Amino acid sequence: MHEFSQRRQQLMSRMQAGIAVIPTAPEVTRNRDSHYPYRFDSYFYYLTGFKEPEAVLVLLAGAENKSILFCRDKDIEREIWDGFRHGPAAAKTEFGFDEAYSISELDEVLPKLMANQPSLFYSLGADAGWDSKVTGWLNTVRAQTRTGIQTPATVVDVCQYLDSMRLVKSPWEADLMRRSAQIAAAAHNRAMQVARPGKWEYQLEAEFLHGFYSQGAQAPAYTSIVAGGANACTLHYNANNAQLQDGDLLLIDAGCELDGYASDITRTFPVNGRFSAPQKDLYQLVLAAQAAAIASVSTQQHWNAPHEAALEVLVDGFIHYGLCQGSREQVLENGSYRQFYMHRTGHWLGLDVHDAGEYKTAAGDWVMLQAGNVLTVEPGCYVRPADNVPAHFWNIGIRIEDDVLVTETGHEVLTAAAIKSVTDIEALMRDRT
Repeated sequence: MHEFSQRRQQLMSRMQAGIAVIPTAPEVTRNRDSHYPYRFDSYFYYLTGFKEPEAVLVLLAGAENKSILFCRDKDIEREIWDGFRHGPAAAKTEFGFDEAYSISELDEVLPKLMANQPSLFYSLGADAGWDSKVTGWLNTVRAQTRTGIQTPATVVDVCQYLDSMRLVKSPWEADLMRRSAQIAAAAHNRAMQVARPGKWEYQLEAEFLHGFYSQGAQAPAYTSIVAGGANACTLHYNANNAQLQDGDLLLIDAGCELDGYASDITRTFPVNGRFSAPQKDLYQLVLAAQAAAIASVSTQQHWNAPHEAALEVLVDGFIHYGLCQGSREQVLENGSYRQFYMHRTGHWLGLDVHDAGEYKTAAGDWVMLQAGNVLTVEPGCYVRPADNVPAHFWNIGIRIEDDVLVTETGHEVLTAAAIKSVTDIEALMRDRT
């Protein structure tokens, strides 16, 4: 809990003076009286480590900083049905808060806490329901103006402070992400061993779920993409209901969540265990583009450097294989490469798969990479049938994605255990179970 307490203190130091209100995520009904598996709000969890629903964190910054939790009451009767609840008293002690109250007291206590605070730090617009509650509390404070009580004069987006904090992972966070990556990498290697013509995409998805849960991950980090053949040319394909065909490539984009932290890996391999010549040509191209991108990850480079490095390699390859015409400069300028590579090369990774944090500064420059940043590096190539495309490349979709931690001396590929060379893939698949 020390790390969560430090984060709260760091945020209050940045606030200087004022009150922050940060609610967790609500439970969501799946159908009738059944709920989706609960997942806490990332900002709330980042500051508390508290995983129960119906909870709100309040921070008071000033001459004396104070952290306050509102949560569900201890209720033995409800615990028989729904499971353990800490209750305010136990939560205060276990999670290191200065005060804790029942969530039922929120409407009564919040206006009192807001009174005479110079600023309110809150993510306005993120949730209409909470916006309404916060507005109501502010109006309650305003109604007391004649008694000399002052209302917060400004509302500041608390996420602008939290986003920059979340961008730099602590050693504890990096260890969690390293373990999450190891679990996901093992699942990808396992998928290569069990895949074969005639199996179904959903059967491979089931292998991932087993691999994740059996090793302690609490959930997939996102809906897995298991895309055979032409399905791999749909970037966010997730039907996962087609039968795997001999001669096709299989693209799997899947990662797990461990104690809130995500891994995100994509591997592409031949269903029958052997790359055809056209598949191998484009696969080696994407692999080379990824190698160039990863090599550019360091504190000496800005965010977009990996994308620029990958794009140059891809464009040269597209020209070489007749997918694009003209010089590298011409293809980059006219954007014809976007027919085959239409997304960027990565994103921040952490508590969210597309994690918090800016990519450009207020001046419009790409942010410089910092030690502790974690990003994905995921170039790809997607060739749909078209008159201007050699037919032997049709319906080949390839993406290779790894998770990379920026270090003081360069970088660490957290997902390196997931094999990806042509030689290693074909060797592993020759020994399939």
